[in-house]
Amino acid sequence: MRTRTSLLLMSLVATIPSLGERASAAEAAEVLRADAQAIHQEVDFAADCGRIYHALTDARDFDALTRLSDAVTLVTDPKAKPTAISDQVGGPFTLFGGYVTGRNLQVIPGTRLVQAWRAASWDAGDYSVVRFELQSQTRGCRIVFDHRGFPQDQGKSLAYGWRVHYWEPLAKLLAQH
Repeated sequence: MRTRTSLLLMSLVATIPSLGERASAAEAAEVLRADAQAIHQEVDFAADCGRIYHALTDARDFDALTRLSDAVTLVTDPKAKPTAISDQVGGPFTLFGGYVTGRNLQVIPGTRLVQAWRAASWDAGDYSVVRFELQSQTRGCRIVFDHRGFPQDQGKSLAYGWRVHYWEPLAKLLAQH
């Protein structure tokens, strides 16, 4: 019988692109198995890492990012909570009108952001861990993204959500400046 750890590692390996190639966010979502327990995506942007970090950690920028996605209805709903993001370790955040909440676990400006992250549809007390690793490239910044610990059978939906609610609108936001 396989252990939970070995199954997690096998799931993670199944989502990582082979050496020498980088999966787009769309490709990463397509190769993810529905029962995966981890998401790994690598996405390149034509902006410096400091600008991308700011977009992920500044409430005003993140609200603008959300408004460029199909999640705009979450922030424009009359009952929506305002976007709020602390820049401190242990500080809370509220995104997508309150649908996503959590706390910052590690904050290294321009380099790394690790968060305890949850969706409102999950059972009370269920949190996952997301990690945004920002790597400078010759022509911009690569986000190496990992998401672990989410509820079973949520992987495929979450991988799709990262693409359409984060990466695509982030590219639109960066193109505006």
